[in-house]
Amino acid sequence: MNTNYTSLPLTSIELQPGQLKSEVANGGGYNGRAKISKQDSFLGEGEDGGGGGGGEHDELPLIGDGPAGPPEGSGVPAAVFNLATSIIGAGIMALPATMKVLGVAVGLVSILVMGVLSEVTIELLVRFAVYCRALSYGEVVHRALGRPASVAAQMCVIINNAGVLIVYLIIIGDVMSGSLKHIGVLDQLIGHGEWDNRRLLILVVLVIFLAPLCALEKIDSLSLSSAASVALAVVFVVVSCAIALVKVIEGKISMPRMGPDFSSSAAILDLLVVIPIMTNAYICHFNVQPIYNELKVKTPHNMYKIGRITTVLCVVVYALTAVSGYLLFGEDTESDVLTNFDKDLGIRFSSILNFIVRIGYIIHLVLVFPVVHFSLRQTVDSLIFGELAPHSRKRMLTLTVVLLALIYLGSTMIPNIWVAFKFTGATTGLALGFIFPALVALRLDKEGKSLGKGMRVLSLVMLGLAVVVSIIGVIGNVYSLKSKSE
Repeated sequence: MNTNYTSLPLTSIELQPGQLKSEVANGGGYNGRAKISKQDSFLGEGEDGGGGGGGEHDELPLIGDGPAGPPEGSGVPAAVFNLATSIIGAGIMALPATMKVLGVAVGLVSILVMGVLSEVTIELLVRFAVYCRALSYGEVVHRALGRPASVAAQMCVIINNAGVLIVYLIIIGDVMSGSLKHIGVLDQLIGHGEWDNRRLLILVVLVIFLAPLCALEKIDSLSLSSAASVALAVVFVVVSCAIALVKVIEGKISMPRMGPDFSSSAAILDLLVVIPIMTNAYICHFNVQPIYNELKVKTPHNMYKIGRITTVLCVVVYALTAVSGYLLFGEDTESDVLTNFDKDLGIRFSSILNFIVRIGYIIHLVLVFPVVHFSLRQTVDSLIFGELAPHSRKRMLTLTVVLLALIYLGSTMIPNIWVAFKFTGATTGLALGFIFPALVALRLDKEGKSLGKGMRVLSLVMLGLAVVVSIIGVIGNVYSLKSKSE
């Protein structure tokens, strides 16, 4: 990654609010695209080769708060927790099932490759955000590709995040009150009661626990809950790995399959529909700009560091979760591995460990929920009221209430979360994580800020692969639905 920047006096690039509004209204400014001359750029000299060295100009802020940012901003650890929380959500429980389809060796390689590619796209987004002083994901796309692309990106964020939050609520309801496939935690602890009503239980959790967290205005306010959610994800990984290790030592686990199974058309179909889930595992790009904007030290180099630490953390958590889950349950691994933990694990303290895994995961989802909701609310606000609308606490609370009500309604109407999960992975997930970042990078290169031959080729490859995987994933999902209906 080229992290060299050419500095400018801040006075030469600052825009007064009135001036910016006037230029946008009159078709000036960026006019739907980034039109920043070489002398006004935050990036290196590009093809002239005059870029600064060693990241000496990384002190340039993304917004005009100065190099140190607002005094109440977040540090690197808090930002890492927030970004990791955006990544590690309900999708982590689908990874053992993807390992069952791909095999251990291919699955581990896929987790690593997707982590690296996700980190590359995050750094490209940060680089272009600094170049055109964008404050959100939608604004980055707007200034690079124009208003239609920006609206499309914002719609992808809304669909993706709303779908993810609906999945969270459904899983919380199924795990706590039970479903057709497994016994609920509350039923096992205190017997049958009003909590058997999944819709009522979800509503209580939403009002008492989720709404107060979602009402917070700044994402750095969620850093403590984000840290706790990451810690709970680590607890789940540790418990799963410990159980798998014990069973391996006792000789109760058979040799796992290393590669995909091509023995039947059903296995090949599973392979097609599981690829988008793997690519969707690292989608967090819509939270990159909000996290960047609230850093105490607001520099691209700092955000690169945050992204790389987060990627390493998530790759380790994902790999351990996928392998341990697949080792424990083998070919019986469910799409949501959490449903496997209501059975006897064949070791001492099995029931206690089952409760720890399921209850810990539910708390994890409760803490992740407001972080994903934050970017959803911000995107809806920008799409409806515009990027330049003045801040309004009343408007934020109103949006929060409306969005939570719609998400709750969706959780009561959608019976099967996994069909929706695979469709969002093949469409909005790939668009947000790879298609739009690659297009933004290629646009940046076209503006004269050379990415270098390697990064240009990588962007083209990511764009092509993302489009191909998206098409294959959608076709695979449609064919899977058609096969089940028959």
